[in-house]
Amino acid sequence: MTDQTDREILECLKKNSRMQWQEIGKIVHLTGQAVATRIRHMQDDGIIEAFTINLNYEKLCRPISAFITVFMNSSNHDNFQHFLLESSAILEAYRVSGEGCYWLKANAANQKELNEILDTILLYGNYKVNLSIGKLK
Repeated sequence: MTDQTDREILECLKKNSRMQWQEIGKIVHLTGQAVATRIRHMQDDGIIEAFTINLNYEKLCRPISAFITVFMNSSNHDNFQHFLLESSAILEAYRVSGEGCYWLKANAANQKELNEILDTILLYGNYKVNLSIGKLK
């Protein structure tokens, strides 16, 4: 179970996962060592799975963000899931209930690359695409 202090530590890490333990400690009124201990416990408990970065894909020349709903044609999902795990253009993938079988977030450098991603998806099922026109959060 997490308490209010753990949640405050998590908020600090969500804003900047490289924030120093002492700096977090000043915000949550703990020593840096106490913050480190709490973070290790949250890692051990599986609450914190990884420390990561957010990339600006426009500056990396990958400005097209596509949200893709996939409707599978068969019940053999293994090959499709392998494709998802291997594709660097697929940033996020969720198996869902409701509309569709999977929701994907992909980034592409241009329309040609997006079409190649969509053509590959067609090997497994149909899709619906929504393109991002701006990021809010």
